[in-house]
Amino acid sequence: MATLAIAAIVAVLVLVLPLYIVYKPPSPLIRYFSHRWTDVIWRLWLPPSKKLVALTIDDAPSDHTRDILAALAASSAHATFFVVGNQVPGREHILRDIVLAGHELGNHGMRDEPARSLSDDELKKQIKLVEGIINDAYHAAGRARMPPNDDVEVDEGEVGTGMSSRRRRNHYYRPGSGFFSDRMRVLVRKLDYRLVLGSIYPHDAQIGNWRVNAKHILSMLSPGGIIICHDRRSWTPPMLQKVLPEMSRRGYKAVTVTELLDEATG
Repeated sequence: MATLAIAAIVAVLVLVLPLYIVYKPPSPLIRYFSHRWTDVIWRLWLPPSKKLVALTIDDAPSDHTRDILAALAASSAHATFFVVGNQVPGREHILRDIVLAGHELGNHGMRDEPARSLSDDELKKQIKLVEGIINDAYHAAGRARMPPNDDVEVDEGEVGTGMSSRRRRNHYYRPGSGFFSDRMRVLVRKLDYRLVLGSIYPHDAQIGNWRVNAKHILSMLSPGGIIICHDRRSWTPPMLQKVLPEMSRRGYKAVTVTELLDEATG
């Protein structure tokens, strides 16, 4: 009986532990990823006194974006919205309003699909198409996406020469489904973008319980973290209405990816 009990425990651990690690990746794992793929932004490592986290919102714009913007405004929070190009027609004014509210726009491709499976030509085409959409939104808002001298030195990591080079700092790409390849990294770098993933992901694209998602985010807060959540879901606004005030109560501030990078690079 004891042997069977031990076997059952081991079986449960083998099945459950990997799922738990995917759901709530431990800090050492994120640190390993950050060192393994230095050109990908997973999170920033800030001192405990700098309680900043980047809030990123995928799959924008949608019919729920205005409610998300209201939740952000109520807590004086900022976010980086990753734009899906085929969701924009008829919602161009929403992208403009995102920029006017002090948020920024990132590139999430033309369609909600696994970007890793796309050919180089298709991936490049999609990134450039969405880049045009984003530039139009900044122009409509009367804002410069790339102000003069708004580039910073970044380490190219293993996909480049290992040397620093100058890059437009607010050009970010997040691959659909969150998976990337070495081939994608090379292409994205050539297009002058940075890959942005994250360290705090409640899997809200699949989990529709906003209370569970809010608890997940709040349990993983740490200075320099990058939160991933999703537009186009009715449960995102109430989740943010819970998360953002509690973050403020704990002394945290939600900022854009660029603002987080500014803080990290001094």
